[in-house]
Parts: sequence; structure tokens; C-alpha cells
Amino acid sequence: MAPVLPGFDYLRVPVADGVSLNAAVAGSGSPIVLLHGFPQTHLMWRHVAADLAAGHTVICPDLRGYGASDKPAEAGRDTYSKRTMATDVVALARALGHERFALAGHDRGALVAFRAGLDHPAAISHLACLDVLPTLDMWEVMHGAGAAVGFHLYLMAQPPGLPEQMIGASADAFFGHFLDVWTLDRGAIPDGVRAAYLDACRTAVPSIVADYRASAGIDVDHDRKDLEAGNRLRMPVTVLQQDWGAALGYDAGALWGAWAPDLVHETVGCGHFMAEEDPAGVAAALRALLAR
Repeated sequence: MAPVLPGFDYLRVPVADGVSLNAAVAGSGSPIVLLHGFPQTHLMWRHVAADLAAGHTVICPDLRGYGASDKPAEAGRDTYSKRTMATDVVALARALGHERFALAGHDRGALVAFRAGLDHPAAISHLACLDVLPTLDMWEVMHGAGAAVGFHLYLMAQPPGLPEQMIGASADAFFGHFLDVWTLDRGAIPDGVRAAYLDACRTAVPSIVADYRASAGIDVDHDRKDLEAGNRLRMPVTVLQQDWGAALGYDAGALWGAWAPDLVHETVGCGHFMAEEDPAGVAAALRALLAR
């Protein structure tokens, strides 16, 4: 049996035609939704969620295409667009009785959170994005030999067929690679949790690839249209990131500042999986955000 969040109730919530999300819910008070990244599930929030549930209603879903949530076939460019996935999240919160809520996301979940903040500003009271750049900015700063760190972005951007076949043929090695090389503290992801992540990814290769493919296409289009229209994140925003800027030649704080006028940008000293490597620090940053 896959690990669960102790003390959380598990629900299966319909959010779109033929799509239901698996969500863990606990606590009481003002709501906050926590969105996981790649190659993970909602389990990545296990420490932070338990901490925040002492004073908030905490909702931890698996994103569409991940974990125990539904994985619809890629029927078009928008099946796994961040716009579609953000709409899922807003529908989930509303189904649980929350018209307005705080939202925090890591990695892929941060891109969904970013899109929710732009598309649904009346619903999102506070926004946190952990260790990503907005999609449009990410593609613009990735160049030269430094772009090798993002080889998976280019692989999964390819048309349907080849990437799914290649990744599916060696799924544990592919997804395990990122769990290993993006972590500074290997003990932060115990063997049982690591196995759960690999199990979840092994059965979700087509939907994970479709999520990444969308980020090389329709998600860029959506970001560019918002940038040109002057659409910005109007809620308080916190961004926590590793310091990749020096190596890749960009100022992450300046890039985020162009999207978020009310921004707190902090550089962290842990690895990519910061909610597991430094859960106390992440929880403290989210509490500070909610107090703004």
C-alpha cells in the first residue's frame, strides 16, 4: 500500500468531465492548497502539510495525470495545459467549499499555481512558487551548454511517440535520476516514499510527458499573451529558489518581479526538493506569506 499523509482524510473529487482528483484534506481555518512537483505526488508535502494543518485547512491533491488522480488521454494541446490544470485546482477547492484560498506549488505544481494566479485572481488570496521560473522565462533563459541541465524538457517536448517509448522503457532509471541528482540530502526522501514516487510515475508516463509537452507549446502561448496584455499576479507572492541564476546567466528575482509586483523572493540553501529537505523553512515562509 502506498504511503499516506497521517491524520488526513482522502477524497476523490470530480473537477472536470471524466476527471477526478485524489486529495488529502486536514485541519481547519483559512484554506491553503499545496501542489506537488515532478517526479512526485502529494506525499512531498507530508511534513509541511502536517505543520500547516495546525492552523489552516490544508488540501493536498495529486495533479491531473499524476499519482492517484485521473490521467485522461492527451486529446489536444489543452488537455494538460497549465490553464486546464489550474481550472482543476479551482474546481477542487470550490467543491470542498472554498471560493477563495491560498495556493502553493513546487516545480510543475508551481507552474499550475502561477497560471491559477493569472487566470483566477479572485480565487487566489496568496501565491507561493517553489523552484521554478515562469514557463516563458524558463525557455528564454535556457541556452547553450547550460541547458543540458534541462535535457528532460527538450525530450518531453517532442511529438507523441518517441519520448513516451524511451521513458517507458526505463521508467525507474529516468524518474529516479531526478530524485537522486536534484537532492542534496538523500535522506530527505526515504526509501518507501521514493518507491511510491517511482510506482506512481511508472504508470503515468504518457500523462507526465503530455504535461511537459504542453509547457513547450500552449503554456508558452498563454504566458506570452498575458505578458503582452499586461496581466500580472495581483496577490502577495513568495518565490523560493535555488541559486541557478549565476550558472545559467539570469536574475531570477528580476524575472519574477516582472510578473509579481508584491513579491518576496528568497534563495534557499537546500536542494530542489525543498519541502522535504527543509520543511520547517518552507512552512515558515508560507506562514509569513499568509500573514501579508
